[in-house]
Amino acid sequence: MLDTRSFDVQRFLSVLPLFSDLSSAEIARVSEGCQLRRYERGEMVFRMGEPCDAFQVVVTGQVKLYVISPAGAEKVIELIGPGGSFAEALMFLGKPCMVNAQALADSLLLKVQRHAVMDELQRDWRFSLRMLAGLSRRLHGLVHDVQAYALQSGVQRVIGYLLRDQHSEESGSADTLTVSLPVSKATVASRLSLTPEYFSRVLRELEDAHLIEVDKRDIRIPDVKRLAAYPG
Repeated sequence: MLDTRSFDVQRFLSVLPLFSDLSSAEIARVSEGCQLRRYERGEMVFRMGEPCDAFQVVVTGQVKLYVISPAGAEKVIELIGPGGSFAEALMFLGKPCMVNAQALADSLLLKVQRHAVMDELQRDWRFSLRMLAGLSRRLHGLVHDVQAYALQSGVQRVIGYLLRDQHSEESGSADTLTVSLPVSKATVASRLSLTPEYFSRVLRELEDAHLIEVDKRDIRIPDVKRLAAYPG
């Protein structure tokens, strides 16, 4: 377990894209407005409706952002892993949290207080550009999700998820890949706006077509190109 007493907040901030161009003095000022906190698996980071006076960065572990429908169904908005941040936009707006955030594993989060960010924005306009770039990347990702839900079939969404940001290894004449699901299949299904039952049916379909091999959370893809070309 990472010892928070010896954790170097300034060094951690310096390798994050948002803060990497700041000077040592600037990073030192921002670090004064940061707090480290551990969350146990299943513990809530914040709930919808609570005040949002900071944004969070995942140091270790994983956080799920989600909402609950009026019917009680859970919809996963985003899964945040180490180095990822969330709640920046809400912090700037000064509005209550619009989603729930829950630790999916024992996690260590760095909380960056709003006043530390605002003070730095007033000192250096270049910092504003970096904040805008980060928010724009998140907006682009959300737009991509909406397009996928509207234009892609469930099979295409699952295939896109399995092949996202992965590096294949050459094996003979075909690229092979093993994907380890970071969370439960039900959580992945919700992230893709699919029911758990439909997600399982898609995996079975891909298995029957000899495009994947499922072993619990590990999914082996013997031929990446064949899977990518599968029409569903």
